[in-house]
Amino acid sequence: MQIAPKGEQARNNTALPKALTLIEALPWLERFHGKTVVIKFGGNAMVDESLKAAFAQDVVFLRYAGLHPVVVHGGGPQISAQLAKLGLESSFTNGLRVTTPETMDVVRMVLAGQVQRELVGLLNEHGPFAVGMTGEDAHTMTAVKRYAVVDGEQVDIGLVGDIVNIEAGAVKALIADGRIPVISSIARSTDGHVYNINADTAAAALAVALGAEMLVVLTDVEGLYADWPKSDDVISQLGASELEELLPTLASGMLPKMEGCLNAVRSGVGTARVLDGRVQHSLLLEIFTDEGIGTMVVPDDETTVIGGLA
Repeated sequence: MQIAPKGEQARNNTALPKALTLIEALPWLERFHGKTVVIKFGGNAMVDESLKAAFAQDVVFLRYAGLHPVVVHGGGPQISAQLAKLGLESSFTNGLRVTTPETMDVVRMVLAGQVQRELVGLLNEHGPFAVGMTGEDAHTMTAVKRYAVVDGEQVDIGLVGDIVNIEAGAVKALIADGRIPVISSIARSTDGHVYNINADTAAAALAVALGAEMLVVLTDVEGLYADWPKSDDVISQLGASELEELLPTLASGMLPKMEGCLNAVRSGVGTARVLDGRVQHSLLLEIFTDEGIGTMVVPDDETTVIGGLA
């Protein structure tokens, strides 16, 4: 049998690009090993079966790579669908769902009983990792009633809340046990009411309370556009002050995401990223490749960031 020269063997090794891809991830693995990453799961990634499966694979990959992923989720499309089935109206004021007591019952049922359970199941196909909970559990999230503002006037929108306190002990205990917490964005107030919480806001607040290295928000756009709708160019990176200047110009759907990112980096979270959840494995592309995707928000005093490395 004739043996090819070593140089020819290397040229013909079609698996070599895979090794190079793995090596490209090495600096990011070193940078983020042992760090907590809070991920807000939402958008198309929540309703497309292949995207849900890819998301679960990404989160478990983070866990095996030595990071500590924590998932916070909402469930707007699923809630609206269930309300329609029950003949209940879905209405919004300033982008916030008007939440009657009947609607709140559906919110709790869908978030904790449907969306969370499905995600926990997908994650646990890869090992005994995921544990579901809500912001009500162990007083993890405490909320107060939130009002919408229309034409300068407060408008009562029902059982919608803002987070005023995070007790992260239960989440930290799960992380210490090697688990992946999956948290529904529901919170209880000190007077016993249960409130519907914006999942972007909840994820940002939890990232701060956990001292997370990174907040990741999955959405249905490529990132923060520089001049939408005139251009679809995505801002790859910006500082906190730059983002603050842009906030008044943002659409209602993007506003809570970017406000959450701003609050997170100004409260000690290393970076905050907005990614396109319609792209399979967007989490891994952002965290473990040189180019990264989406928009990254960094503190004002942060030096220039290349790719996923801060």
